[in-house]
Amino acid sequence: MGLKMPAARYYKNDKNRLGNLMATLHSKATIALVIGIAMNIALAACGKNDQAANQPPAGMALPVSVIEVQPTSVPISAEAVAQTEGAKEVEIRPRVGGILLKRLYEEGAAVKLGQPMFLIDPVPYINALAQAKAQLAEQKARIAQTEREEKRLHDLLEMQAVSQREYDNAVSDNAIANASLEQAEVRVRDAELNLSYTSVPAPVTGVSGRFQFSEGTLVEANTSLLTTIVQLSPIWVRFSLSDNELAQIGGPLHEQNVQQVTLILPDGSEYGKKGKLNFAASEIDPALGTQQLRATFENADQRLLPGQFVRARVTTGERDGVFLVPQVAVQTSDLGNIVYIVNDKNEATVQPVVTGHWLGKEWVILGGLKAGDKVIVDNIIKLRPGAAVAPNPLRSEIPVATHAPESGITAC
Repeated sequence: MGLKMPAARYYKNDKNRLGNLMATLHSKATIALVIGIAMNIALAACGKNDQAANQPPAGMALPVSVIEVQPTSVPISAEAVAQTEGAKEVEIRPRVGGILLKRLYEEGAAVKLGQPMFLIDPVPYINALAQAKAQLAEQKARIAQTEREEKRLHDLLEMQAVSQREYDNAVSDNAIANASLEQAEVRVRDAELNLSYTSVPAPVTGVSGRFQFSEGTLVEANTSLLTTIVQLSPIWVRFSLSDNELAQIGGPLHEQNVQQVTLILPDGSEYGKKGKLNFAASEIDPALGTQQLRATFENADQRLLPGQFVRARVTTGERDGVFLVPQVAVQTSDLGNIVYIVNDKNEATVQPVVTGHWLGKEWVILGGLKAGDKVIVDNIIKLRPGAAVAPNPLRSEIPVATHAPESGITAC
C-alpha cells in the first residue's frame, strides 16, 4: 500500500501538468492566429494604399508629357561589335643565318619602308662572294682556252691534219665551259644577294614591335622571328552582321550598297573619319549565321591601335516615313512593343508599334503611328488603358533607357 500511493499522486501531478501545457499551447495558437489576421489586414491595406498612390485622385486627370510625332527620314543602318587590326602585319625574319650584330631601330618607333633594322655578321658572306668571283674568273679563263683550241682544230681539220672526232671534242669542251661560266655567274649573284640580306630592312612602313632576341645571338635563316611591323594607317576593322540584321538594312552587304561605315569608340564618341567597306564575304557563315565584313579607316594620328574593341555602324541608305520617340516611351507587353497615345477624349490609349533600331536616344518606329499622334513620354508606370490624362507638350529632355522597359499591359 505504501508503494502505490506516491504513484497515484505522481499520476495526478502529470495530468495537471499536461492540462496546463495544452492550455498554454491553445493560448499561443490563438495569439498567433490573431497576429496573422492582423498582418494580412495591414498588408492588404498597404497594397491598397500603394495602388492608390500610383493613381490620381478620383475625378482628376493624370498630368503627362507628350510629343506630337511627325514622319521623318532616318539612316538605314546596323551596328555590331568590331575589332581593329593593322592593314599590314608583317613578321620580320632574316633571309640568311648568322650572328646578329646590331639592332638598328628603336622598339615601338615608326619605321619606313626600306629602313635598315638589323645587321647580321657579313664576313662569311663577303668571303663567299669573293670565292664565287674567283671561280667565275677561273671559268672565264678556261673558256678562253677552249675557244682557242676549237679554232685551232677547225683550221687543222680544213687541212685534214686532224680527225673530225678531235674537232668535235674541242667543240663540246667549249660548250661545257660556257655552261659552267653561266653557273659561276649565278653563284656570284647568289653570293651578292646573300651578302645584301645581312642588312635586314623594313618591308613596310609602320610601327615596330618588341625585339625578340639579343645582339650577339645566332639566328636562323627564314625561321627566327626578330620583330613585327604593323601598318596603322590605314587601319582595318573586322565585324559581322547576322541574318536578321542584314534583312533590316536591305540584305547581304557588298562594297556597292554601303554608303559609309562609322566607328563608335569605347567612350561612346564617334571616330572622326568615316570608313569604307573593303571586304564582304560572299556567303553566310553556316556555323554562326553571319556575314563577315571588313572596313578601312584613315588613322594618321594613330588614335586607333590593333586589337581595340569598338562598334561599327554600317549605313546603306535612308528610310522615309518613320517616327522617332524617346526610348522610355516604348514598353513591352503581351501585344509586343507598345506606346501610350492620347486620344480625342484625353484618355491614354495603348498603341502597338513596330520598332526598328535605336537612333541615339530614340526608337525608330516603322509602323503603328501616324502624323499628329501624341505619344506619352512620362508617368507611364501610373497609366492604365482609358485613364484620364492632362497632356502637356514635352519641354525637358527625357532620360535615356538602357533597354525597352517591360509592362504587364494586355489587350482590353
